[in-house]
Order: sequence, then C-alpha cells, then structure tokens
Amino acid sequence: MKVLMHICCGPCSIYPLKMLRGEGYDPTGFFYNPNIHPYKEFKRRRDTLVDFARLSSLPLVIDESYDLEAFLLGALERGVNRCLFCYSTRLECAFMKAKDEGFEAVTTTLLYSKYQRHDEISAIGERLAQNHGIPFLYRDFREGWKEGQEQARKLDMYRQNYCGCIFSERDRFYKKTMSRKP
Repeated sequence: MKVLMHICCGPCSIYPLKMLRGEGYDPTGFFYNPNIHPYKEFKRRRDTLVDFARLSSLPLVIDESYDLEAFLLGALERGVNRCLFCYSTRLECAFMKAKDEGFEAVTTTLLYSKYQRHDEISAIGERLAQNHGIPFLYRDFREGWKEGQEQARKLDMYRQNYCGCIFSERDRFYKKTMSRKP
C-alpha cells in the first residue's frame, strides 16, 4: 500500500519509516510545515530530512510554501487550541497531496512524538479521511521514541528542541528566562 507520510522533521521520521516498511507499506515522505519559525529553522529541518531521505532511500515530496502570515493568523485566532489548527493545516495539505498523487493512505510523524496530542491528531486524521475518501493510518509510533532518538544521535542529525512554531519556542525558553532574577 502506498502511504503518504507527513513528516515534521528528520529525526521523527526514523522509527515510523522503519515500522511502516516492516509492516509492508510503501511510504513516501511529505514535508509541509509552514508553522516552523524562524525560516532558518524551517530550512535546517528540511535539509536534515533531505539528507536522511537520501540515506534511507525514502522518496520525498517537499512543499516549500511558507505562508507564515496565514499560519500565525490561524494560530492566534484559535488561542490555546492553536496546536489543533496546526495539525489540521498540515494534515489537510497531506490529504490533498495524497488524493492528487494517488496514495492509498495518509499518516504523520506527529504520532511519533510523546509531546503531541495523539487523540486530537487521530480525530483530525479520521475526519480528513472521511472528507477526502482516503484512509488515515494511525499508528502509535511513540513506542519507538528512544530507538529513533538514539539512531538520530548516531547519524549526527540535527535534533531541534522545540516543536516548531514561535509559540512553542516561546513556551520552551521564555519561562526559564522569566524565572531568572537579575
């Protein structure tokens, strides 16, 4: 079965790729992440994935669009639910690409991270599957978190320390700064 696998970054693709291939699926990677900020970070994650895709013989489709304004507007409008907007935006694009290119299912490496909201990602994937007539292949890739991270270290891959958007970067680092007293 030809599966389009939305990929957020190279390290997060290691274990899902291994698992899908082990189950007999034929995955193609799809990089679409207008949420990643700043643009230098976007390029670094994209380039790390390109290197890994080459190393692992993973066919890869890259959507270079970077509509930061639309992402920020949508995220701001949803406030605390901004992650749901982010998941929906990226998965919607993956489903549209899958439909256009004749893929038989869609999945995402967002399901690899122990920091993401799996129930919401699954619900969004199922809704989009019904809307587009293409199955959402849910897998709990978190079981391979440690294995994937160890492999990323061995490969000397760039491993980011925040989800990707400016809000996650702030949440990761701003609190530490605020707790320091002059």
